[in-house]
Amino acid sequence: MLYLKTLIIVVQLLSALGVIGLVLLQHGKGADMGAAFGSGASGSLFGATGSANFLSRTTAILAAVFFVTTLALTYLGAYHSKPSAGVLGNMPAASAPVAASAAPAASASANASAAVAASAASAPGQDVPK
Repeated sequence: MLYLKTLIIVVQLLSALGVIGLVLLQHGKGADMGAAFGSGASGSLFGATGSANFLSRTTAILAAVFFVTTLALTYLGAYHSKPSAGVLGNMPAASAPVAASAAPAASASANASAAVAASAASAPGQDVPK
């Protein structure tokens, strides 16, 4: 699980840096008024409007990747694994201290069940609604 989180964080960091770089490379709408009338932009690698479409599409894809990785990190951060039930399928009961004196069996079993109930009630996170 740790490797998955690390991989998602690396992808998120690279996509964030890519979005920042591509946004800084793009020109504003008002800056391309001369290029709209063909002032040298048609001789570029992508054509007259090809570079703007390429940059905006790549920015949108990287923004979507950033959004998905953010949601994945949120989901993985909220995930809490449940304790294993063990080989036999039941949780091991907390052992109550045995009294040194000879106590009746009924009171010893009552004390043990009260200790198990008290330890289960005082476990952290039991009072938090999900």
